[in-house]
Amino acid sequence: MAVTCVLAGCSAHSGAGRPASSGPGTTGPGTTGPGARSTWMLTRGALGQVLTDPAVAARLEAARVYEILTPGQQPLAAAGAEPVVTFSAVSALRQAVDGGQLPAGTRAVLYDPEVWPYTPVTEQRNPVRAAQQAAAVTRAHHLTLIVAPALDLATAQPRSRGPLWRQYLRLNLAGAIARVAGVIEVQAQSLEREPQTYRAFVRAAAAQARAANPHVTVLAGLSTNPPGPVVSGQQLASAIQASRAAVSGYWLNIPGPGPRCPACNEPRPDLARQMLGEFAS
Repeated sequence: MAVTCVLAGCSAHSGAGRPASSGPGTTGPGTTGPGARSTWMLTRGALGQVLTDPAVAARLEAARVYEILTPGQQPLAAAGAEPVVTFSAVSALRQAVDGGQLPAGTRAVLYDPEVWPYTPVTEQRNPVRAAQQAAAVTRAHHLTLIVAPALDLATAQPRSRGPLWRQYLRLNLAGAIARVAGVIEVQAQSLEREPQTYRAFVRAAAAQARAANPHVTVLAGLSTNPPGPVVSGQQLASAIQASRAAVSGYWLNIPGPGPRCPACNEPRPDLARQMLGEFAS
């Protein structure tokens, strides 16, 4: 039943939820090709780290920047960044949005379901239904919904086997969720050490998303220090070059080791500044 719901998005609202008429992610798919304005999502902490480089700050001024905030944080209000508050559970999203707890000027919220303690098991098993519930809340408040379904959600479905990215594509998670999202972020960062695999996955997921919703904006995930072997600047650059024609931009993360990423390596803001200096525009 869970797999069927993921594939079909079983809800009376599955065909609704077009992006709001204004706000992030409503200007069409776009790509980061030559002449296009790129989009970059960074957490508040990451944004503060990269803005220490004046050249990067200037590049970001020319790009679209989403500043990801945790509930209760106030934005830096730098580089023209648009504040986006992130939630890993629909109940927390609903409480904050309905309760008027978002910072002034917030026009989008991020729903980030993953197989971790912060997302309820029911939402892990049926992330499409959860995204539909989040969309109903954001739509009522004229906010754009950004959804970042993690690859590991495939493991919460019955009979999951094979590489996670292939399971994710078989489930059509990007397509089913794109029907109710203004922006979808494909969490591909675990594949960034293999540019061709990264490219294949991002292109296929982006195609699924746009087939379901031609107006959706698609972003891909990058990390300077994911779990596993240390990532080089060349690997990150190769991942971007391999995929940039398929997406509008990237969530560039500089995670710190902690409860939400216990196996992450030490943060590498220098790599983030290097990538933004080369590719942000």
